[in-house]
Amino acid sequence: MRPVLAWGLAALALGACGKADNAPGPGGVSVGEARALDEAAQMLDAERLPPAATPVPPPPAAKN
Repeated sequence: MRPVLAWGLAALALGACGKADNAPGPGGVSVGEARALDEAAQMLDAERLPPAATPVPPPPAAKN
C-alpha cells in the first residue's frame, strides 16, 4: 500500500509543476485533454501484439 501512496504523492507533486489542466495545449485541446490522449495512446500501444502473434486467416474458398 505504501508504494501506491508514494506514487500518488509523487504524481501530485509533479502535477503542481506543469500548466493547469484547462490551459490551452497543442492542437486546440486543453493540457489535461492532451495528457489523457497521450495516456490512452500509450495504453493502446502497450496492448498491441506483434504481427507474429496473430494468426493469419485462410483465404476464402473459391466459388464455382
